[in-house]
Amino acid sequence: MHDNADFLAETYTLGSGPWTVAPITRGALGQIWKLSGNGSSWAIKELLFGCNEEQVRREAALRQAAENLGIASPRLIPNGHGAYVSQLAPSAGGSYVKLYDWIDGTTADASDPDILDWFGRAMALLHRAGEGAAEAPNSWYEQCPQEADWKDLHKRVQQAGLPWSDALGRFIATSAAELAQWVTPAGPDDLVTSHLDLQPQNVLVGADGPVLLDWDNAGSASAERELARAVYVWSGRNRMNLDSARRLARAYRSAGGQAAVKGPQSFSMLFATDLNFIHVQAECAIDPTVTAAQREFASNLVVASLRSLPDLAAISQLTSALDAVW
Repeated sequence: MHDNADFLAETYTLGSGPWTVAPITRGALGQIWKLSGNGSSWAIKELLFGCNEEQVRREAALRQAAENLGIASPRLIPNGHGAYVSQLAPSAGGSYVKLYDWIDGTTADASDPDILDWFGRAMALLHRAGEGAAEAPNSWYEQCPQEADWKDLHKRVQQAGLPWSDALGRFIATSAAELAQWVTPAGPDDLVTSHLDLQPQNVLVGADGPVLLDWDNAGSASAERELARAVYVWSGRNRMNLDSARRLARAYRSAGGQAAVKGPQSFSMLFATDLNFIHVQAECAIDPTVTAAQREFASNLVVASLRSLPDLAAISQLTSALDAVW
């Protein structure tokens, strides 16, 4: 990427340099770089596993609709041809890239009451911006691997000799089946087009307040299920702070949010995404077609994910604590 600074500046008509590119952070699907020059900085997201241009258009539309309702987010900048995604030359790896405003700030503190109030309101506004979705949610949020899929994967992980093979086997024998029983297709009644990755690490607090990042997953989902997943994550997952959960939920309701958490079935999206994430990362960890660095990164994600799976007892406690809010 370092050798592509001038190409990026020309593609996005940013002006003459000199331009520099520095790595910032790596996520499951992409690498963030900081492009700097002419006294300005931009965020480059390099998509490491290809690009769905229709998904990028969906991201751009939802981000703009949310901005119109007052949710701050980095602009997704079109290139000189009006496209929201560009491709590096094959000699430079051929990756797809997107350009955003650079935001200086700190990661949101999920224990801060003001942040919880802001987030609850922002989620309600998001659901308003995306209400009336007709498209069925992506299977990532509606389905999960079956027993035969897990057994086949476990066999291949064992053959690869990965050190977390036994831990994966224990997970398959216990939690995978327990959580999968609650994963079902969502009904059509409360579908919205929304962000679908509403985690504290996707909120930066800058000089002008909180900013919502990482809109790549924007799409259709049940508002109830997105709310349940967000409350669980923002209140501390299995080590949850029930006061924080109630505060977030009240802020959501006060801002006009219509969804409510009703029971374990409300967490279908949470269970599906966590199960699918482990399966996909385990597949990547044994994939000979990706780089060694990508396999190592995926392997580390599997280990971390196996240690932080949703606990059904904690889910039940959370649901009970929220009853008074609805």
